[in-house]
Amino acid sequence: MTGVQTCALPISPQTRADIARAFQDALVDTLLIKCRRALKQTGMQRLVIAGGVSANRQLRASLQANAEKEGFSVFYPRPAFCTDNGAMIAFAGALRLSAGERIGLAFDGRPRWPIDTLSTPGQSG
Repeated sequence: MTGVQTCALPISPQTRADIARAFQDALVDTLLIKCRRALKQTGMQRLVIAGGVSANRQLRASLQANAEKEGFSVFYPRPAFCTDNGAMIAFAGALRLSAGERIGLAFDGRPRWPIDTLSTPGQSG
């Protein structure tokens, strides 16, 4: 869940923990709603959760309980394989850098970049 802003406020550790718990509860509830909606709209009965968020124990427990109640299956990688997408992007960049690819600092950032437009590291085009 990248993009969440952090700040150092003069608040007690308990208040900080309460805010973190409330955020997690809201996040899990929202993801559960979206997953249930996606299953209903697609007619699918299997759900795969991946990426860094899939390591969240509360999310796993909530999805599992809902899966048992509503009759769908949910799958996740082992927590060791639930890496943050940022780490994957950094590794892909490191591969391109080691292959000699360079671009200047003047480039257009793309929030969505179709994979079929990328070249294989070390090859042009």
